[in-house]
Amino acid sequence: MIALVALLPVAVWVYLLAARGMFWVMQERDDGDAAPSPTSWPSVVAIVPARNEADVIGETLASLLAQDYPGSFRVVLVDDQSDDGTAEAARDASGAVCMTVVSGAPRPSGWTGKLWAVRQGVTAAGAPDYLWLTDADIAHAPDNLRRLVARAEANRLVLTSLMAKLHCRSWSERYLIPAFVFFFAMLYPFRWVNDPRTKTAAAAGGCMLVRREALERAGNIDAIRSDIIDDCALARLLKREGPIWLGLSERAVSIRPYRGLPDIRAMVARSAFAQLGYSSLALAGTLVGMIVVYAAPPLFALLARDSAQASGILAWAAMALAFQPTLSFYRLSPLWGLVLPLIGAVYALFTLDSALQHWLGRGGMWKGRAQAMGRT
Repeated sequence: MIALVALLPVAVWVYLLAARGMFWVMQERDDGDAAPSPTSWPSVVAIVPARNEADVIGETLASLLAQDYPGSFRVVLVDDQSDDGTAEAARDASGAVCMTVVSGAPRPSGWTGKLWAVRQGVTAAGAPDYLWLTDADIAHAPDNLRRLVARAEANRLVLTSLMAKLHCRSWSERYLIPAFVFFFAMLYPFRWVNDPRTKTAAAAGGCMLVRREALERAGNIDAIRSDIIDDCALARLLKREGPIWLGLSERAVSIRPYRGLPDIRAMVARSAFAQLGYSSLALAGTLVGMIVVYAAPPLFALLARDSAQASGILAWAAMALAFQPTLSFYRLSPLWGLVLPLIGAVYALFTLDSALQHWLGRGGMWKGRAQAMGRT
């Protein structure tokens, strides 16, 4: 009986490695040859929602204003009622006529704070061909916009998104951040996202180039105003309008460090229970699944005997193998792959904490505001 149970994690990892869009290979990257340049470059407005970002906004804006984009380009920063001098820091850092700072209005009922800020930015942008939605703590390489637009124009994409390379220097970041990307790709295999024939849709909120006409056809930002996982909600909305693309990138990087486990916990807990549809049943199933997929293999490998032990070793080796391309992207030791069961345990605790925060009325906490609206 134990031998049969030990085969379950092996079967799961065989499926993940072979039949889930090869998510773990991380082949969808923007570091290949650039798409051909369009005959004429469309107009673009970058929209930056910012709430209490004075410490990083200067570097972010500098990277945006340094884009070597041949077409019409300007930046709209929406100061979402910051109390740390974000707007003043933005004006001091830019001094550019191609940038506008919008003072955000109070958040209406039914809106998350970030999406309300983005909506105000969309209004201020006017009618460009593309809207470039980017976070206030993301710095971009000078050629990033040019390459994004070239890809979008060549493939008629309505959404082109890059998963920014997250800050990964401290011990806690090396321990948990690569797994965040790994788990995201497992949930939303990039190959499936980029296939117009599938329904899988996802995006990374730090860098999203949106075709404005497609967004308007889909109902604008208003259509997703209460979504905590706003980037994936936008991707689902826009994939109905045309093809989308998501890939890993080193041309967009997060410049805000995570100061320790509490910061990473807050990032995960903000949206984990929302990902489960605020369902207690889904939460229970997820926790059981995490035990089977991540905890069981090392337990069988270390404590069982004979075929059950062999199954545990095989499953543990499979998960370590699957983690290698992500570790390589972050330039970390392959030995971190052996620690994935412990990393999975921490993420399971973060997911449980996300549910507890929601039940206590603090769901979707972002910049000091609880935003979860309830079951979706």
